[in-house]
Amino acid sequence: MSDETVLGIIGGSGVYAIDEMSDVERHQFQTPWGGASDDIVSGTLAGVKCLFLSRHGQGHHRTPTDVNYRANIAAMKMAGATDIISVSACGSFREELPPGHFVLVDQFIDRTQLRAKSFFEAGMVGHVSMAQPVCPKLQDALAEACKELSIGYTKNGTYLAMEGPQFSSKAESHIYRSWGCDVIGMTNMPEAKLAREAELPYATVAMVTDYDCWREGEADVEVANVLEIMHQNTLKARDLVKAVAPKLGPARKPSPLGIETCLDFALITAPEARDPEVVEKLKTIAGRVL
Repeated sequence: MSDETVLGIIGGSGVYAIDEMSDVERHQFQTPWGGASDDIVSGTLAGVKCLFLSRHGQGHHRTPTDVNYRANIAAMKMAGATDIISVSACGSFREELPPGHFVLVDQFIDRTQLRAKSFFEAGMVGHVSMAQPVCPKLQDALAEACKELSIGYTKNGTYLAMEGPQFSSKAESHIYRSWGCDVIGMTNMPEAKLAREAELPYATVAMVTDYDCWREGEADVEVANVLEIMHQNTLKARDLVKAVAPKLGPARKPSPLGIETCLDFALITAPEARDPEVVEKLKTIAGRVL
C-alpha cells in the first residue's frame, strides 16, 4: 500500500463537482468484472490526491441492484485508491436522526439478495472478516470534519442494506427498527464487503433524506420529497469532502485495523488447486498476496 493518500469517493454525481480541485482528469477503467459505473474523475484537493466515482452513472441510470459493485471497487483499486469513503442517501429509523442529518455508520446488516458479493469464486476461495467493516481512521476524520462544518451528525450506527428499488413496507420498517437498525439504504452492500476484499479501508456517510415509513403522522416516502432533501445533503457532502481531505493529509497513515494486509491469512485454496484464470482476475485486487 502506498505511503501517499489517494482518497476514493463513491457517491452521486454532485459530490465530485468540486471547483477547488486541481489537475482534474477523467479515466475509463475496464476490469475483469466489467466496466465501472462511470469514468473515475481524479484531481488534487488540499494537497491530497482524490478519485471520484458516480455509483449510479451519469444521470443516475443504474438501479441499486444493477450497479456493478465489483467493477467499481476494482476500478478504484486499479486507479490507485488507498482509502474509500462512500456517500449515499438513506432513510432513518430514529426520531433523533432527522432528514438532513449525517450518520457515520459503523455496522451493516446485508439484506440484499441479487448481487455478486465477492471477488472470490470457485477455483480461488478467500474469507475476510467483516466484524468491523468501517475503518475508524476514516470515521474519525469524517466526524472531525462534520463538527468543524457544524453539520449535524451521529457517529456510529447500523445500516440496513435492502435490495430495492422499492422502499420498505410498514411491516418491514418496524421489523428493522426492532432489530436495532438506525438507517436504511440500498447501496452500501456489497460495496463495503468488496472494499475489504480489496484491502481498501472504507467508511460511510449516510445522509438522511426521510423517516422511511414507520413514523405515525409522517407522509410515506416519495421520490419528490427525497430529491429535495438529497439536493441539500449533496451541498453539505461536497463541503464535507473538502474538509476531510486535509484531515487525512497527503502522508498516509495505515488503518488501525490492519485492513491493508487482511488477505494475508484469508486465502484458503491450496496453491495446486487454484484455477489459473481465476487467480489472474484476482490479481487486480489481490496482487499483493498472489
